[in-house]
Amino acid sequence: MTADDGALRQQMGELIASQRAIQEDLRRIEDKLQRSDDKSDASRAKMHSRIDEVVGTVGEVQTTVAGLEKDVKDMKPVTDEVRRWKLLGMGALGMMGVGGIALGVSFADALKRIGTLLTGR
Repeated sequence: MTADDGALRQQMGELIASQRAIQEDLRRIEDKLQRSDDKSDASRAKMHSRIDEVVGTVGEVQTTVAGLEKDVKDMKPVTDEVRRWKLLGMGALGMMGVGGIALGVSFADALKRIGTLLTGR
């Protein structure tokens, strides 16, 4: 074995060790990429789940709003009728008030005349 053989073996050993270090680095990089992909997959699955929940909730809200719209449409004629009753009632109450005042004035005038006749003045 010559000195060149020893130097050559040393260089080959360094190359082999360097190659193994590179392979280990590549393995670590692949592991990190795999973990990153796994996290991304989990995050996307969670996001899809949340979106599905939101879609379900929006569907429920739409159903509720449609029901409320129907209820409001059903209540509107009743509300309009009650308003009409109120207006008619206020008109009737006003007429009764005017009639009552007229009756009261007439009654007071009649009492005054009766009093005048009785007292002779």
